[in-house]
Amino acid sequence: MTSATPSPPPGAAGPAARPGAVLAFLCLGQFMVFLDVSIVNLALPSIREALDMSDVSQEYIVTAYATVLGGFLLLGGRLGDRFGRRRLLRAGFAVFALASLAAGLAVDGSMLIAARAAQGLGSALIAPSALSLLTSTFPEGPQRNKALGVWGSLAGIASIAGVILGGLLADGPGWEWIFYLNVPVGVAAALTAPRIVPESRGAAQERHRPFDIFGALTLTSGLLLLIFTLGEATRAGWATGRTLGGLAGAAALLAAFVAIESRAAAPIMPLGFVRKKTIRTANIAAVLVFGTFSALFFFASIFMQQVYGYSPLTAGFAYLPLAVAVAAGAAVASGLLAKLAARTVLMTGLALAVTGLLLMRRAPAGGSYAADLLTPFVLLGLGCGMVYVTLQIAAFAGVNEAEAGVGAGLINTSQEAGGALGLAVITTIAFSGLSDDLAAAAGDPRAVVAAQEAANHDAFLAAAVGGLAALVITAVLMPRGRRATAPHTTETPGRSHEPAP
Repeated sequence: MTSATPSPPPGAAGPAARPGAVLAFLCLGQFMVFLDVSIVNLALPSIREALDMSDVSQEYIVTAYATVLGGFLLLGGRLGDRFGRRRLLRAGFAVFALASLAAGLAVDGSMLIAARAAQGLGSALIAPSALSLLTSTFPEGPQRNKALGVWGSLAGIASIAGVILGGLLADGPGWEWIFYLNVPVGVAAALTAPRIVPESRGAAQERHRPFDIFGALTLTSGLLLLIFTLGEATRAGWATGRTLGGLAGAAALLAAFVAIESRAAAPIMPLGFVRKKTIRTANIAAVLVFGTFSALFFFASIFMQQVYGYSPLTAGFAYLPLAVAVAAGAAVASGLLAKLAARTVLMTGLALAVTGLLLMRRAPAGGSYAADLLTPFVLLGLGCGMVYVTLQIAAFAGVNEAEAGVGAGLINTSQEAGGALGLAVITTIAFSGLSDDLAAAAGDPRAVVAAQEAANHDAFLAAAVGGLAALVITAVLMPRGRRATAPHTTETPGRSHEPAP
């Protein structure tokens, strides 16, 4: 008696697919990508002191990685469709390992920020190729939903693991080791991929289409300029020519990206793809959600160290209940999505997250962990886990194998670009006036803590507003029926069909 295994998709080559091993290996890539979004958060005070960086410039350590990652994800998906997804996956691991080595060796802030941008480029090759390989390995339906549930939960788990591991390393061997740790892992993954993952490409007609390099460049340049302008506005002033010119330049670049995509023979983001209601809503929500959660981990890490006086190690362990709650929320969401509409599960997760953020805003200086931080952390963890899983599944509703690269690139771009942009906006809100408040409080430790407490509270409130906006958009735009994430029984080759709401 033989057991049935999924037949290899068109364009597959290499070892016979072992779904469990493939899923485990691809999840390693996903884990690395999201781990490095947050692993620097608890080490930021140590890095800022060691490299003599300002409060605003330390934000770029996070946003340089996320912005380059978000800006090149769609192109990474296209490259994988053309040259082979496993090949791009291996190249991404190699680039990531080399950039991590450069980051650990950084002697100043500029070198570290540049290395973080290079890490983002490596991740932009890893993430869409890994997700495309996953969706081509598991057919649409219960098998894919389970695999995407595991994949989606890793986004939350890796984000929490990142801050915990960052705290351990920053308090132990030093902040440089949060980057050195990636080097052997990246090299080993690049070398072992051919033994585990079968090669996969897009449909034949997709592989011979030209590359939209100008689309990728205008998107990434526009996001980088916008984030830099928002960060510098707290020092340069909003009414200055530098700020207004930067905002105008960013708007022009992003408008050029939309114009290029509407005319390109092979756009990295086909505008018709986002006309599918569930996919469009999932990606809009992902921009807001990941902006909210990126700011949460950034400011919660600073809040615990500056206001509560925790060491990086203590702050890292403080995240443990949140990590457990993320895993629990992901498991709950995976079960509920078999019975309920994605809209219902997503709204529930967002409501929990917004409630947690509002409770964080009330956490006072001098408060206790059990009374003031534990409950919001648990609520935030449950909400994060439910939201991550649901967005991943909703973003692939009706996506066939030929479109897997575009779908993977789009949802990952929404997550990473949203995280970078959301953090930039919320940081601008929180740090506006902070320098003046700290200068006025010089020599008075209590006044300094009060100023830092107020800035962090503003950040939590702004993040809650972002989460609430995602909740409203989900309630208004996402289809109500379960069919939005149910398996499709009929499909025309080369096209996907999304059920009517």
